[in-house]
Amino acid sequence: MAANQGERTRRRLSTEERREQLLSVGARLFSESPYDDVWIEQVAEIAGVSRGLLYHYFPTKRDFFAAVVERESERMLRMTAAVPGAPVREQLTSGLDAYLAYVAAHAHGYRAFHRADASGDQAVRRVYRRALAAQERQILAALGADPEFGPVFEERPDVRLAVRGWLAFTTAVCLEWLRGSDLSREQVGELCARALLGVIAGPA
Repeated sequence: MAANQGERTRRRLSTEERREQLLSVGARLFSESPYDDVWIEQVAEIAGVSRGLLYHYFPTKRDFFAAVVERESERMLRMTAAVPGAPVREQLTSGLDAYLAYVAAHAHGYRAFHRADASGDQAVRRVYRRALAAQERQILAALGADPEFGPVFEERPDVRLAVRGWLAFTTAVCLEWLRGSDLSREQVGELCARALLGVIAGPA
């Protein structure tokens, strides 16, 4: 009787909630194992849905992993969006704090996102590289609009390459931090901020 009542009161997930549930399961699996070692059937079993339902949302494993990568990219871009008119130094501090908060709260998704380039699937790798390019453009736009760094941005063509390298550096630092570094979130943020400011503020 109680079991039947539980079944009646259990809330059905909306389409968006179900999709989010599946992506969360996928993020965990892809963060723990290489792309080729993750089976779509695992996701369905863990989520408690049929394979047919999962394939209704994501026709192939490629589509599924690409959706995981896109979700994490959109989250990161929202959390680190530039604030028009705010100095880059201030934005860098607050942006890194938000970014690291995201990394800590969504460790599985972050790891899964950065496994995409090694997936071996060219379509998935293109999704990942588009996401990195969007992050790069966001940083460059903030630099270009800043009174302090705008002139440097205009005069130094190496700034774009420096920003690309800094993104790779920040990723490596964050992944190592997630493995159990002794550094606090504040210390990691300061390290990453100094790395970028040291490059773009240095001599041409």
